[in-house]
Amino acid sequence: MAGTRIHHNIRTILLIITGTGLLAFAVKCVYDPSGLVVGGFSGIAILVKEVSSYWMKEGIPLGLTTFLLNLPVFAAAWPMKGKEFVTRTFLATILLSSWLLVIPDIHVAETDLVLAAVFGGVSAGAGIGLVLSTGTTTGGTDMLGSLLQRMFPSYTIAQIMAVLDAIIIIAGGFLFGFSSALYAVVSVYVTTKISDALVVGTRYARSAYIITKKPEEVAKEIFRKLERGVTGIYAQGMYTGQDRKILFCVVSKKQIVRLKSCVYEQDPDAFVIVTEAKEVLGEGFRHNEQRRIG
Repeated sequence: MAGTRIHHNIRTILLIITGTGLLAFAVKCVYDPSGLVVGGFSGIAILVKEVSSYWMKEGIPLGLTTFLLNLPVFAAAWPMKGKEFVTRTFLATILLSSWLLVIPDIHVAETDLVLAAVFGGVSAGAGIGLVLSTGTTTGGTDMLGSLLQRMFPSYTIAQIMAVLDAIIIIAGGFLFGFSSALYAVVSVYVTTKISDALVVGTRYARSAYIITKKPEEVAKEIFRKLERGVTGIYAQGMYTGQDRKILFCVVSKKQIVRLKSCVYEQDPDAFVIVTEAKEVLGEGFRHNEQRRIG
């Protein structure tokens, strides 16, 4: 057990190091040279660097601004988030700031804003996804949003973060031009898609709700042909007042056609609802490493 935990901790640290490196690369080598302010404390750091360059050579370093902005947020988040989470996030912030300081100034996209938005979004999304997959964040507006949500409980953290990032992007538009701000929005979209793919995976499963007069026969057919578990949920038809059993089943995307075939072979009048399940943990699907280790 101790060896498994050590392996898990080493893996977590390596993922955080790699993830913060990819994010820092996107910020320093793609976003900053192209004038794309994509929100977050990294976006504020780009704004600060650009403004401060008017009175000091090359402006205030991105890593320094990012680190200083996070300090008061960590101090406020410590009692709310807990020692372990804040410690891991603080490590990620230090690594991100360090990467921003040591990565050389390389202009990857030059003046091509389309390339900057897409490539920067892919690199940043991959970095954020790797960090989030460890149950950690890089601090910034997501942690600030958690703190502000206590002051404005009628708004969700996601809504507060959206407002904060929108303000930062608009500020970038005034400084670098609003075409850059529009490309920044594109990059944020790419970043979100890539990070979500890494955190929840791209091989989405399908969940099916089956309303049938032959629940036992349908369930046995699914067991036999698909080797998937089926759960019976007791319900009542509000129009007829009759008690019914709704079958619930989760299958892979490739199995959904065979599932419907199993259902309609047994009951042509069955009612089937299929939805997308972005993450499924358990037997027959992906294992939950954090639950298994804890």
